[in-house]
Amino acid sequence: MDKLTIISGALFLAADIFAVASLAMPDWIVTEVGGDTRLGLMQTCLTLHNRPSTCYTPSLRPEWLVTLVCVFCGCICVTTTVVLILTSIWDRTVTPYAKWVGFVAVIFFCLAAVIFPIGFSQEEIGGAPYQLPNSYQVGISYIFFVMALWTTVISELFASKVCLPHF
Repeated sequence: MDKLTIISGALFLAADIFAVASLAMPDWIVTEVGGDTRLGLMQTCLTLHNRPSTCYTPSLRPEWLVTLVCVFCGCICVTTTVVLILTSIWDRTVTPYAKWVGFVAVIFFCLAAVIFPIGFSQEEIGGAPYQLPNSYQVGISYIFFVMALWTTVISELFASKVCLPHF
């Protein structure tokens, strides 16, 4: 296994960790107006005026549901890519499959990045598509997701370099 394959595998693993962490935390959109509100794809948490935090599973609007499905599918693709890269230690013929599955992960993450801001028009936020109100801001979960997206793109660049034909 050459250095580029090792780097690509490590970056894909880091991207997978970032993406799973972004899904696990409810901090995609946050605000401190009227208490602490943290909106996420899998969980939403509210803290009203120094009371204990209340978390619940949100009823997602279609835009955020599609985003959740895209991020989840991207995580599955990135995990599969890591497994294929590890398998390429013993069988080099699976390396091109790792490249293509990684490319599909990039597509899923890019779709999620484009579709997610459409959901800013939901009632809890009160914005417009692609326009977050001034009292709201993106949270650490969204930042982790963007890091997962960019790390996956960079990993794919390394994987593509590895998968070039050798003449």
